Amino acid sequence: MGNREQTFQKILEVAYVMFAEKGFEKTSLAMIAAEVGISKPAIYYYFQSKDQLISFLFEELYKEIQYDIVVDYKELSPSNFIEKLLKIGYKSIDEQDKDPYFNKIFSQYLLLAARDDHYMQQLLELQSDYLARFYDIFQYAVQLEVLDENANIEAKAHMLAMLYDNIGNFMLTGSQLNYKAIWREAVHSVIQGGKDE
Repeated sequence: MGNREQTFQKILEVAYVMFAEKGFEKTSLAMIAAEVGISKPAIYYYFQSKDQLISFLFEELYKEIQYDIVVDYKELSPSNFIEKLLKIGYKSIDEQDKDPYFNKIFSQYLLLAARDDHYMQQLLELQSDYLARFYDIFQYAVQLEVLDENANIEAKAHMLAMLYDNIGNFMLTGSQLNYKAIWREAVHSVIQGGKDE
């Protein structure tokens, strides 16, 4: 990796942490440049404005979040369906546990979305995508006969999607809950309660 690429990555890493800890309003490009070890004019080579940097980071986070719920349907079977569903939640919990900045910076984007329709639209699309992905997984569960075809799979899928999303919010507050146990209970409840209803 060349010096320009290294500097670019360093800017992103520093901005990610500073935006999470101080917020968008209280973080300037000059502060980011100083932390990276470059001059303020030099940062403009990479980003023309703080808004452009904020937007770029959001796009990166957006892609990362979308990738979180990727299921290889060829790997799913009646015998491992619950295990695979559990892993989706466990992976998210582990990643958020390792990255104390993710929920903080995402909260900044939620605040930004309250006054910027562009971000609001993207967050709504992300939310719709979450719901659709869980619904697709549950439709496949019916094909595998893990769930009965008369089960209310839309409500079940949306319930898990909402829990998946909200676990992160609780983690942000520092609530010391057994998130994996909660996820496990929810998965078993919607699957085992969804047979022959």
